[in-house]
Amino acid sequence: MPYERISIHLKRAIIASEDAKFVDHEGFDWEGIQKAMEKNQKKGRFVAGGSTISQQLAKNLFLTPSKSYFRKVEEAIITLMLEHLWSKRRIFEVYLNVIEWGNGVFGAEAAARHYYNIGAAQLGAEQSARLAGMVPNPRLYDKNRGAPGLGRKTGIILGRMSSAEVP
Repeated sequence: MPYERISIHLKRAIIASEDAKFVDHEGFDWEGIQKAMEKNQKKGRFVAGGSTISQQLAKNLFLTPSKSYFRKVEEAIITLMLEHLWSKRRIFEVYLNVIEWGNGVFGAEAAARHYYNIGAAQLGAEQSARLAGMVPNPRLYDKNRGAPGLGRKTGIILGRMSSAEVP
């Protein structure tokens, strides 16, 4: 789906929920990575990744979903390449077209049709915030659309959307 035909609400919601510093960083949010490392260390297991939209795109396009330090190094190299070769707008456009929003549901247009029977251009603010809240665990939320955690996340994202800067 061309960038222009994806709702500004969805763009703001994804930035607000996934990578608030997207337009400003060069592929990595070092503060976010540090917080994720601290959280993982505290929990004694891998619970947070701190990945930017660029890193997530690198993983989604070229790598497996496995969690290892070697995969993170590969992801970092591909992220640097993406950031060097593509504009932020292009990175975001491709990201919005490939991310998973449920079992077999990939991309903004498919998600809008699957959940709301409308095109991605017609998504409103609350619908967009709800979709953005699903991104970290799309298959779970596809099966549990009324999950209380998703409702809370939707509210938080809605509150952050007005300050989200999109490319």
